[in-house]
Amino acid sequence: MATFSRTGALALLAALGGCATISESNQQTLMLHTVVDNREIGGAGCVLTNDKGRWFVTSPGHVTVQKSAGNLFVDCKKDGASAGQDVVVSRANASATVGNAVLTAGLGYLLDKRTGAGFDYPETLTVLMRRTGARDYQNDPPETAGTALH
Repeated sequence: MATFSRTGALALLAALGGCATISESNQQTLMLHTVVDNREIGGAGCVLTNDKGRWFVTSPGHVTVQKSAGNLFVDCKKDGASAGQDVVVSRANASATVGNAVLTAGLGYLLDKRTGAGFDYPETLTVLMRRTGARDYQNDPPETAGTALH
């Protein structure tokens, strides 16, 4: 009976070897940039949210988030004058997916989906900001806004 238990335990460990929950971190560090009018701007306060939590970063900057099978929502604002939002899609990690399919008949994939360990976001996020406020910045650029040209 002890031999069967040992064999069963070894088989379970071998099957979970393809499981990203065991072999990979459930956290990921991302680089976030904010861009307005085709130029990078700094100092935007950004909130990143998924079903695992909420994180704050000032652009440009690095932030460590907990991975999830769900999307990552990004909301950035700067000085009440510009704002931007983005939805970042989570993708299954290719090596974890193949390992799970082959070794665990999908059980490891389900565990990885629950913990987020087998999923990744893009390493660099770029949020396109738009100017807000009363002025129409497309027709009245900020360099000449409010000035009379004679």
